[in-house]
Amino acid sequence: MRAYSLPPLRAMFQELLDLLLDLDGVRQDPRHHPEGDALFHSLQVFRHARRATRDRQLQAAALLHDVGKAHAGADHDVVGAELLEGLVPPRVCWLVAHHLDLLRAPRETRWRLRGDPRLRDLEDLRDWDLAGRDPRARVGAPVDALLVLYDDPRDLAVPSPTVGEPTHDPDEEPLW
Repeated sequence: MRAYSLPPLRAMFQELLDLLLDLDGVRQDPRHHPEGDALFHSLQVFRHARRATRDRQLQAAALLHDVGKAHAGADHDVVGAELLEGLVPPRVCWLVAHHLDLLRAPRETRWRLRGDPRLRDLEDLRDWDLAGRDPRARVGAPVDALLVLYDDPRDLAVPSPTVGEPTHDPDEEPLW
C-alpha cells in the first residue's frame, strides 16, 4: 500500500500561493505573450484547463506551469518543477518540467512518448498554454484557483516515502 502525505495544508497552500503571486508583474515577450504578465497568463491557462478536464492534477499543471519564470529565464520549466517538488504530486512536477518539450522538440517528444498517456497531457497543456494569451481575458484570483484545486485535497496528495496512513484526515477539520 502506498501512503499519501498531506503536508500541513495551510503551509503548502501558502507556498503555492506565494509561487503564483511571484508571477505578478513578471513581464513576458509581447511577441509571444500579448496578454502581459506571467500571472495573468497562468490564470488563463488554468481557466482553459478547467473547461476541458476534471483532472485536478492536469489543472494544477496548467495553473503552475510557469512558476519558474519568477526565478529563471529559458529554463523556467525545470526550475518551476524543482520549486514544486514535495508540494504537488510527481505527475504535476513532470508536466511542469516538460511543458516546453513540444515547443522545443516536437518530433523528438512525440517519438519518445509514443504510446505514453503523458503525451496527451503535454499536448493538452501546450494547447491551453497557447490559448492563454488574450489581453482582454477575464480570470479569477490566484487564491480562488487554488481553492478549486484543493476542493478535495486528496486529488493533489503527494506520495509519501513511508507506508502508512495519511498524515492528515481532510474530513477532520476545515482546511482554511
